[in-house]
Amino acid sequence: MTSGEFDISHIRLGERPLIVCDVDDVVLQFIGPFQLFLESQGHAFLPRSFKLHGNIVSQADGTEIEDRQVSRLIEEFFAAQEQWQTPLDRVVETLDRLSQEADVLFLTAMQPRFQEQRRRLLDRIGLLFPLLATEEPKGPIVHALHASRSLPVVFIDDMARNLHSVRDHVADCLLIHLMPNSPVHRFAPAAAEDITRAADWAHAAELIQAHFLSGTVSRAVPAA
Repeated sequence: MTSGEFDISHIRLGERPLIVCDVDDVVLQFIGPFQLFLESQGHAFLPRSFKLHGNIVSQADGTEIEDRQVSRLIEEFFAAQEQWQTPLDRVVETLDRLSQEADVLFLTAMQPRFQEQRRRLLDRIGLLFPLLATEEPKGPIVHALHASRSLPVVFIDDMARNLHSVRDHVADCLLIHLMPNSPVHRFAPAAAEDITRAADWAHAAELIQAHFLSGTVSRAVPAA
């Protein structure tokens, strides 16, 4: 089972519902820890838009950091993520409870070379669910994971483009837009009206359990 060149053949799913979940700012705090990391490097993040490049400046003189250096700072942060990132409120106990009736899988938008650090961090805080790290579009991956299954599926992310990608590839998937209340996320692009916004993990759990109880099963969107 593959999605393009991305291998997912090692993922084994049971005969039960599936929850596919993003990680940064959904499971693990990202924006807050990243801001602290930048400060430790003599930089500051200015929330002027929903992006990192173009919004990081030197604390010394306020000059904007060039894109190449921003990319390097992001990579350095992910390399050191175990020292900085912490789980969102109630995510550990909520996913543990949901995993009693569904398979849970993390699909994180991150360079695969940082997967080992993320795996250790998730394991340390008790989130032992399978992890896929890739910068490829998420819709085709969820499609490949779930295409032949007649069971409910849920996808949770803080990015509208990822939610739209999954919507375009998997029919009847419960799409949950879950993001922190941060100065940066105020600039986040809005998700489509048919995508449900969850206030927090308690709210997300209610939406997921209602979806499971409704008996809605998901089907792959036929290829064009």
